[in-house]
Amino acid sequence: MNEKTLQINESKSSSLSSNLLDSKIFGVPLPLFALLTAIIAIAHFTNTLPKNIVGGFGFMFVVGAIFGEIGKRLPIFNKYIGGAPVMIFLVAAWFVQMGWLHQSEVTTVSDVMKKTGFLNLFIAVLITGSILAVERKLLIRSLAGYIPTILAAVAGASIMGLLGGLMFGITPDRIMMMYVLPIMGGGNGAGAIPLSEIYASVTGGSKEEYYSVAIAILTIANIVAIVAAAVLNGIGTKHPALTGNGELLRKSTFDSNNNDKDVKITPREIAIGLMLATCIYTFSSSLSKDILPGFGDIKIHTFAYMVIIVAVINALGLCSDEIKEGAKRLSSFFSKHLLWVLMVGVGIAYTDLGEVISAISFMNVIIATLIVVGAIFGAALGGWAMGFYPIESSITAGLCMANRGGSGDLEVLAAANRMSLLSYAQISSRLGGGIVLVIASVVFGMMM
Repeated sequence: MNEKTLQINESKSSSLSSNLLDSKIFGVPLPLFALLTAIIAIAHFTNTLPKNIVGGFGFMFVVGAIFGEIGKRLPIFNKYIGGAPVMIFLVAAWFVQMGWLHQSEVTTVSDVMKKTGFLNLFIAVLITGSILAVERKLLIRSLAGYIPTILAAVAGASIMGLLGGLMFGITPDRIMMMYVLPIMGGGNGAGAIPLSEIYASVTGGSKEEYYSVAIAILTIANIVAIVAAAVLNGIGTKHPALTGNGELLRKSTFDSNNNDKDVKITPREIAIGLMLATCIYTFSSSLSKDILPGFGDIKIHTFAYMVIIVAVINALGLCSDEIKEGAKRLSSFFSKHLLWVLMVGVGIAYTDLGEVISAISFMNVIIATLIVVGAIFGAALGGWAMGFYPIESSITAGLCMANRGGSGDLEVLAAANRMSLLSYAQISSRLGGGIVLVIASVVFGMMM
């Protein structure tokens, strides 16, 4: 080996070492991230992860960063399956399914998501920021047209579901009861569970039997909805005329001058955004649990009340532009920098892969897929008629009706790269789910 060759090899080696040292994971330099990973690994192998929100966040940050970086770089998966967020929650759920996590770690992360209410805080912040970010006239117009779009999605899902029933020889009444209504019912807690209660009370059948079938079908539909969200995002990229890139309304016919203001804020306005989110959530919780839980059999969820209250505050002009911008930036921080952390919790605390696997059959997959496709096209057509972009209306009024509620909304919006639409997603899951319960009461009564 001559001197020139030796110098070239040394140069390549030096360049490789420099690139590795300059590499970052989740924005953290590789050597520092390796240290943080080693800390969590030691805590795992010695089963000494702190059993509180601090230990939970440390674990979720590291796991989320590792598999988020893999998910966003993996070809095909990053474009058509949902990328980083979907990779994270699937891997986290797989760890639980395989028994690779200590029960104390599963409990700690589940407590962060449920007992400490991180999921509720995340959703509350995004609802507040996303609604306050919408110009008042546009907000009023969008809410007025949204319920008809949801009804169009339910109609589309019903038509395609009945078509699936014809293909497999299933009667229309069973398709509606066991497939369409559970999928479009707003998730598990707000959909499948109350549907099983209505089924038992109206028909006299077994609510346990109904629920076991309904949750299986809903679980398949949730996975289909996530994949469909990623596909719709790709379609929007190739056909820009179909999407508002996170904006629901086609704004060309509306005055939106306020959106162009250059608003300067301080950290105080961001803190005010957090105060707004937490206080409005508190009042909404009181309304949904004690003051005005609902009307008859229709229960109004805390987040449905939040959407309404924040929309009223925006419509009345009670928040200055600075406060609105502060709430928007806080929402952006949560959706962009804490989403990977959240998805670890969703995978561990809310996703049962065993349930998904046991529900999979050729017939169920085909029928669930047809229903989700029907919801997409129904919402797209209804949304276009209401002045919405078809991609955004398909994602919110379609896919967010056909998933597993709150956690499903996050999975779908993350796969579609449209977390700013969470407020509309919550309308679908909560108010839309309530509409489906009313429909179910009528349908079940007709099937007696």
